[in-house]
Amino acid sequence: MIFPITFSIPAEKIITEQTKKDKLVSNLIPGDTSTYIYDNETDYYNEYKRSKFAITTKKAGWDCLRHYEIMANGCLPIFKDIDKCPEKTLTLLPKDLLKECNNLYENYDDDKYNKLSEKVLDFLKNNLTTSSVAKYILEKTNHQNASKILFLSGDTNPDYLRCLTLHGFKETFGKNCHEYPKIPHLYKSKDIDFSKLYGKGMTYTNLLDEKLYDNDVNVIENIKNKVYDIVIYGSYHRGVPYYDTVKKIYKPNEIILICGEDIHHCDYDFWLKKEHHVFVRELS
Repeated sequence: MIFPITFSIPAEKIITEQTKKDKLVSNLIPGDTSTYIYDNETDYYNEYKRSKFAITTKKAGWDCLRHYEIMANGCLPIFKDIDKCPEKTLTLLPKDLLKECNNLYENYDDDKYNKLSEKVLDFLKNNLTTSSVAKYILEKTNHQNASKILFLSGDTNPDYLRCLTLHGFKETFGKNCHEYPKIPHLYKSKDIDFSKLYGKGMTYTNLLDEKLYDNDVNVIENIKNKVYDIVIYGSYHRGVPYYDTVKKIYKPNEIILICGEDIHHCDYDFWLKKEHHVFVRELS
């Protein structure tokens, strides 16, 4: 009942057609902060759109939002240490295609580039959108028929995996995915300075229409009345609100817990012994 999981990207962030390339490799270098010159998402994305390749790598964890941002903008990642990635980590990513990208950079050919770019973009659109990962969670836990979901968080601060996964469920279920508490930065707002958030708020913030949030919900009463088909904890390391109540009402396999941390001594065994479904991002 333990499964790997990765970040994802909102479908609206993926290009619909390629733009003209005037650079072989992007000047953005992971770890070199002098190259982090973009303060807004448009300029940041345009750097990848005009580049044929961009360097990416393992940071604190193997999974990195940069991988997805590069691919979403029609650029191919150079991920030279991908061979060292643990078998159970980054399992949703097309590792074989990423290796092809590395090889193509070393032995460049225009025709091969165009074909590989199309393959990578198609894979991203079909497998790594936020809604694709939401679907993956439901399929792995045999809850494909769920129609109403409760998504709980112990902390509303930015958390890439929680935020992107929640976005996927909101895209799929709308108000029938009720999150508590509300994650304000996921919603379109004139009152939030998104640039002050982690990663300057790029890619994962300012996405959802306020109409998708239902203020008139009594979470405790709904849990007690088993209004929801399943309960998902977006980051069990950052809190499991109402767990004592949830476990009394819901069957163990109707509770799903997600871990999106980089480096940690994960206590997923504790939750597995309770027979819950557990999804871990950095699963070695």
